[in-house]
Amino acid sequence: MKGIVKDGEDDRAAAAREFVEETGWDVPEPEWVPLGETTLRSRKVVVAWAVETDFDLEAFNPGTFTLYGREYPEIDRVSWMDPHEARGKLNPAQNVFIDRLETHLGLNGSQGGHR
Repeated sequence: MKGIVKDGEDDRAAAAREFVEETGWDVPEPEWVPLGETTLRSRKVVVAWAVETDFDLEAFNPGTFTLYGREYPEIDRVSWMDPHEARGKLNPAQNVFIDRLETHLGLNGSQGGHR
């Protein structure tokens, strides 16, 4: 999820708020695994977490935003994918999150088919 941290809000609270706004799903309550941060070419800093849960992709109900008087979905689709495919979809600077998650899971990239 992407968004701006509001005044008085910490990064995790902002992530939880954005998650609900952008997916329509309840915030997962299992342990949140911190994946740290990375900086995009635009200089935007992205902070990420991972959670283990089973989302019903059919229940995806994205929030919307308005641009020039028209309403658009925050996210157009969600899907499950393996780490290799995810790396191809992410901004290259965000691939570090996949690396860190694989390390956390003890996969060390061996299951993701990268490098």
